[in-house]
Amino acid sequence: MAEIPTTARVVIIGGGAVGVSTLYHLAKAGWTECVLLEKNELTAGSTWHAAGNVPTFSTSWSIMNMQRYSTELYRGLGEAVDYPMNYHVTGSIRLAHSNERMQEFERAKGMGRYQGIDMEMLGVDEIQGKYPFIELHDLKGALYDPTDGDIDPAQLTQALAKGARDLGATILRFTPATGVSRENGEWIIHTEKGDIRCEYVVNAAGYYAQKVGEWFKPYGGRTVPMMVMSHQYLLSEPVAELEAWSKENGRKLPLLRDVDTSYYLRQEKTGFNLGPYERNCKAHWVTPNDPFPEDFSFQLYPDDLDRLEWYIEDAMARVPLLGSSGISRVINGPIPYAPDGLPLMGPMPGVPNAFEACVFTFGIAQSGGAGKVMAEWITEGATEWDMWAVDPRRYTDYTDRDYCIAKGMETYGHEYAMHFPWHRWPTAPDRKLSPVHDKVKALGGQFGVYNGWERATWFAKPGDDTSEEATHTWGRSGPWEQRIKEECEAVRDGVGVLDLPGFSRFNLSGAGAADWLRGMISGGLPKVGRMNLGYFPDNRGRILTEMSILRHGEEEFTLITAATAQWHDGEHLKKNLAAGLTLTDHTTEYDTLIVTGPKARDLFAAIGEADLKLPWLSIQTGTVAGKPAMLARVSFAGELGWEVHAKVADMPAIYDAVLGAGSKPFGMWALNALRIEKGYRAWKGDLSTDYSLLEGGLERFVKFDKPQDFPGKAALLAEKQQGSKKRFVTLTVEAGEADAPYMSTLWHDGQVVGETTSGAWGYRVGKSIALGMLRADLAVPGTEIEVEIYGERCRAVVEEDQPLWDPENARIRA
Repeated sequence: MAEIPTTARVVIIGGGAVGVSTLYHLAKAGWTECVLLEKNELTAGSTWHAAGNVPTFSTSWSIMNMQRYSTELYRGLGEAVDYPMNYHVTGSIRLAHSNERMQEFERAKGMGRYQGIDMEMLGVDEIQGKYPFIELHDLKGALYDPTDGDIDPAQLTQALAKGARDLGATILRFTPATGVSRENGEWIIHTEKGDIRCEYVVNAAGYYAQKVGEWFKPYGGRTVPMMVMSHQYLLSEPVAELEAWSKENGRKLPLLRDVDTSYYLRQEKTGFNLGPYERNCKAHWVTPNDPFPEDFSFQLYPDDLDRLEWYIEDAMARVPLLGSSGISRVINGPIPYAPDGLPLMGPMPGVPNAFEACVFTFGIAQSGGAGKVMAEWITEGATEWDMWAVDPRRYTDYTDRDYCIAKGMETYGHEYAMHFPWHRWPTAPDRKLSPVHDKVKALGGQFGVYNGWERATWFAKPGDDTSEEATHTWGRSGPWEQRIKEECEAVRDGVGVLDLPGFSRFNLSGAGAADWLRGMISGGLPKVGRMNLGYFPDNRGRILTEMSILRHGEEEFTLITAATAQWHDGEHLKKNLAAGLTLTDHTTEYDTLIVTGPKARDLFAAIGEADLKLPWLSIQTGTVAGKPAMLARVSFAGELGWEVHAKVADMPAIYDAVLGAGSKPFGMWALNALRIEKGYRAWKGDLSTDYSLLEGGLERFVKFDKPQDFPGKAALLAEKQQGSKKRFVTLTVEAGEADAPYMSTLWHDGQVVGETTSGAWGYRVGKSIALGMLRADLAVPGTEIEVEIYGERCRAVVEEDQPLWDPENARIRA
């Protein structure tokens, strides 16, 4: 038996495809003193029974990047590490039963083209040319992806393991981790064979990740938000016609996905592999009579084919050949699910030098890219692509057990569902409520969820269609459209009010607070009694986050940031906090109203006591409806207005008074339309680590000449000297029925030259607007380009680098 090392730079807990890929990529990065611990044999968990499909398709930019990288890695991996592998690049066909599905395919095709994946739309009459055994009833068309295929999960894992070992990394099988402790800023990983002291630890424990996660609770951790689903797939007996076709054509059939029915069907040797994602699905290990097992290595659940009957019949009608042979085997195994079905990858919330690379639902397809991303996170502290979509900190304190089970089942049952911009998944609502939630609801508020907080997206009137079915569209028209228009007009002509629970709010104080903060942001600080925007770059000068900085005293600040950024931004501040400073989170103690419009001053004069002549970006304490409140003269809507920040208990009286004084409630969708007309950026759309501050058009927030150094200063100076490759632009678009979604491709002279970061209809300017990143030489006002919106190329014009609405900001400063 190999002797267990006593020290390592990194210890990875879990020997599935993701854990081993992380080890391989760490070793490739030169970090060879790394150890992987596996309780059984490699692949003993979900990897062992995985079907091994390797798609690139996704409508998430970061997931597509990760999966694309996997396919590129796998094609050359066997040769690179000298390990034979079965990797079949068969291509795949995704079937569409509706025009909306074809639009989704067009969007993915556009994203894929930008990443170098040449997907192809197929008409109904072209499908049988690629898949002769298919019936074409009820179809609108299909998407063909030539890079799709399947791989043997065990061979993939062993190839990565061989590559890691050859580079000097250590893999210890049959060596379960039993716990962790922390001493002198280092981790001690306990095993039955001895302890390993290390700098970094990675939880890559698959469906055991929650159990492993509990070990980190004494060091600031939380319960890992996940649950486990039972996923079944069936293997058929050999099919003579299939064997004959493969022999004649020298290849396998493309993988077939009927995403509207919800299954994949692929050729397995000379038979079929059918894998449904059924609505009447089953969670495991969630009831007292089905407890979580101590060890489930290389085990399966009993067959449960009754659940799949409808899906099997549908698949046989689609490909009758499937019904010509019997079932040879049923695989029913555990697959971990996070509430949104995406993995948890990145820094472990609240815990120093600990990472998560777990809860992978599509671990084989994503393991190659996951290893790359995890190695970057550990060795460089940042990733090439913005990975917020999978960052564990996207979930905070609302993901209790019931929530995770309900959401996991909802996601599994809708695995191939379309994620429409107006749609809200209904399961597990009302995790966090504003103090005026019932009042907002009574006024017709329709809600969206923001870090667990319920916020009104629009206000319905009696008779409006508020059904879930109404939201199944990519277009802007729906029952909400007229209401959003009315809400925007009320803000433009009178005064509107938006209840905004859940703003992330941190108080910072202590001697030296101002200097420390200057060293964290690219720009300057406001004077006492004022506020401004602070941009926090990473070491590459990329946009890590944006916060409103409110200065109450020389060394006393409130930092306000997006609801979803609570743990992300809180950790960034805490991790870098200078000794002697105090940072406290007050998110749940306050509620916020945006009260905005040309009549806002009159409204406050009638119901409050404050100096309403203080200028734009001033802050003050006053009273509204007799209740103490902080009034910040700022408006994300781009009109005269104030944010009212008050204690939760005081907000009902304030909200009633604001409504009683003549304001009209408006929702988040109206706010989005209003902010985009002003060119105001939204976090993790327009503002992400995919872009530098200079690319993002934020140079006015960068003070190169201030005495304090700040992260990324050298990188930004170099970029300034050499010139940015991309530039942030505002576009007006001759759009059709839909506005540009995130990551729509920008075209010029038949070439892809950029991407949108957000898009919406501007009701004050009467135009479709997109914000985006464009090749620098084209980012000139008046340049005509095209925006690809769900497959339709729409003419667009680059506008002046100023707001489309009220470019002089006269209305804000009124």
